[in-house]
Formats: sequence, structure tokens, C-alpha cells
Amino acid sequence: MANLTSKPRGSGSPTRRTLSAAARAAAKRAERAERLHENETNGADGADEAKEPRRAEDQTSGRTVLIEPPDGWDDPPEPRPDSAEDDDVLPARPGRGRRLLTASLALLLLAGLVAVAVLGWQYREGRATEEARRQALAAAREAAPVVLSYDHRHLDRDFARARALLTGKFRGEYGRTTKAVVGPTAEKYDGVVKATVVEPPGGGAPAASVVSASPDRVVVLLFVNQVTESTQVTGSRVDLNRVRMTMSRTSAGWKVSAVDAL
Repeated sequence: MANLTSKPRGSGSPTRRTLSAAARAAAKRAERAERLHENETNGADGADEAKEPRRAEDQTSGRTVLIEPPDGWDDPPEPRPDSAEDDDVLPARPGRGRRLLTASLALLLLAGLVAVAVLGWQYREGRATEEARRQALAAAREAAPVVLSYDHRHLDRDFARARALLTGKFRGEYGRTTKAVVGPTAEKYDGVVKATVVEPPGGGAPAASVVSASPDRVVVLLFVNQVTESTQVTGSRVDLNRVRMTMSRTSAGWKVSAVDAL
């Protein structure tokens, strides 16, 4: 009797063959899935590694500036450790202190000479002014009676004596006034005027003082009495006057350059 379960060699049931093919397909899928997973993992790591350098480069590229040096530019030499001390300490100059001392002494000597010259000038100026005061005051006391007096009997002589004591523009003014006014009036009324500088009752120097003085010009104030006689006056008339007389130094001595009645 034939065995129904036996089958020819090399053949199997369709169900068994189907299971075997399915197992192989599953194994291939699993292998492909594993390779895909490995590829994805490696690809992600590579991408991260590629991205990180790029990000680092992006972070640093915005802050890094490269400047090319110009042609012919040389880098400055490195400073020496003792360069700061060399800058602070100046090299000693031979004879510098001696020159400074000499210059200081020269300035002091010059200042002393200037001071001596100024003091000497002031001293001489003071002496000259004091001498001018003395001489001009004496000249004014002598000139006042001559200039302010006249007599109709010898007018030409009196006016000539007065003009000899005058100087400058006042000399010309006096000549014109005496010729045009004083002379004709004195002749018409037989005028006689006698002037004297007032003297203190108990004696002493005439009443005259210096108002201002310089070596070449002195102003003197005098108290002058004028006694006038004429046909227009009964007896005599006494006028008490204050006269300001300006005295100027000339080559011929101190002379009157102005007379003002106060």
C-alpha cells in the first residue's frame, strides 16, 4: 500500500514554502531597517558636527576684522623694560646749573641797576624841583612889583623894565595891553600905580607860596597891595589883590610867563 504521506524529495508543501519566504523577507526588512537606522544616526551626527563649526564660524566671523598693514609699514619695536625710566630721567647736561646761576645773577644785577637808576632819577628830579621852587619863588617876589607898577611920568622906562622879566606869549600880550590901554589911560589921568608884595606886620618873608612845581615850571601865589593915585581918585586907593604868577625857566633865568588876578 502506497504511503500517502510521503512526498517526492525536494518538494514541500505550499504552506511551508510560504513561511520560509516570509521569514526571509522579514529578515531582509529587519536588516534594511537596521542599516537605515544606522545611516540616519551617522547622518545626524555628521550634520551636527558640520553645523557646530559653521555656527562657531558664524559667531566669530562677525567680530573678527583683519586689517592689512599699508606698504612700508614696520611694526614698532618692543619697549624695553627700562624705557619708562629712561623717559623720566633727563640726561645731565654739563654746566647747566652753572649757566642757570649765571643767568639768575645777571637778571638780579640788571634789576639792581634799573632800581638804582630809577632811584637816582627820582633823587635828581626831587633835588631839581626843590631848587626850582626856591629860585622861582624868589624871582616872582622880585618881578611882581615891577610888572604890576607904573608911573605916567616915565611909562616907557617902566614898561621896558617889566618886559625884560617876561617870556613867551605873555610878553607880547603885555606889550600890546600897555601900549593900547594902560599907557594912554595913565597919561590922561596922571596915573601912578605902586605894587608891593604883602609882608607880615611883625616882619618876615613876603606873603608868597608855591602852588605847584617842576624843574622847569613853577606856579606861585602872591598877596599884592596896589596903591593907585590919579586925577580920578581923591587921595590914594589901596587894592588888596591875590595874584597867581607862572614862572618858567629860560636860558636867562626864571621869567614870568603868565599873570592872573584872583
